Amino acid sequence: MKLLRVGTAGSERPALLDAEGILRDLSGVVPDIDGALLADDAALGRVRAAAESGELPVLDADGLRVGPPLARIGKIVCIGLNYHDHARETGAEPPAEPVIFFKAADTVVGPDDTVLVPRGSVKTDWEVELAVVIGRTARYLESHEEALARVAGYAVAHDVSEREFQIERGGTWDKGKNCETFNPLGPWLVTPDEVSDPQGLSLKLWVNGELKQDGTTAEQIFSVAEVVRYVSQFMTLYPGDVINTGTPAGVALGQPEPKPYLRAGDVVELEIGGLGRQRQEFKPA
Repeated sequence: MKLLRVGTAGSERPALLDAEGILRDLSGVVPDIDGALLADDAALGRVRAAAESGELPVLDADGLRVGPPLARIGKIVCIGLNYHDHARETGAEPPAEPVIFFKAADTVVGPDDTVLVPRGSVKTDWEVELAVVIGRTARYLESHEEALARVAGYAVAHDVSEREFQIERGGTWDKGKNCETFNPLGPWLVTPDEVSDPQGLSLKLWVNGELKQDGTTAEQIFSVAEVVRYVSQFMTLYPGDVINTGTPAGVALGQPEPKPYLRAGDVVELEIGGLGRQRQEFKPA
């Protein structure tokens, strides 16, 4: 299934994109798409049955804002330097274990919402990423099979980063990762039955129409299953938590000088095969 949330910011309602690409209203079936829904097999069964019935009300998608596909996100765990090609372009050694940092849930905006360039920023960068949404509590998992069984779905994430704040201002990476609007998510939450192999997904990103990133999750140093298993050794993952699994080569940080960092007025588009497409205009904070 392709689940999404539509409407004005803060007032989104649940929806579903059916097999024919028709947008349908789910608000009569479930109150929202969140961790509580993803952990409830009976509720998910009602959603699936309603989708298969073909009787859900049709929504007019024209002019309708698409919000983040997940409400009430618990935490966003991010994996750094998780692509062989990205590590090479930045001159970094591939890590022996996953690099973990966090983004606050309030950085999440819709896939086509405005992204704000922070005040004083000169090194705002782009990063297309596969997001993994947790649907079952995960703690001390022992196998990749157990890890994938905890996944409720996948989505497109844009891990926008400010590299000066991240690298040159001391402390942890978090200062360059948690500026407002720095995690567009969606358009859809795609359930695992529609993703045959999370290690076989194409990722692309364009800046002002120019292709910058063109990668595949096959280049991940640590697979989706290993990332979920590994993270569960250090923290409990709950339904509604999100893991951003890293970005492939092609970010501004890895380009020759002068590096083409983002400025107000730039337009970024990104997509992951089967998971949908985003488009953001960048404006000053």
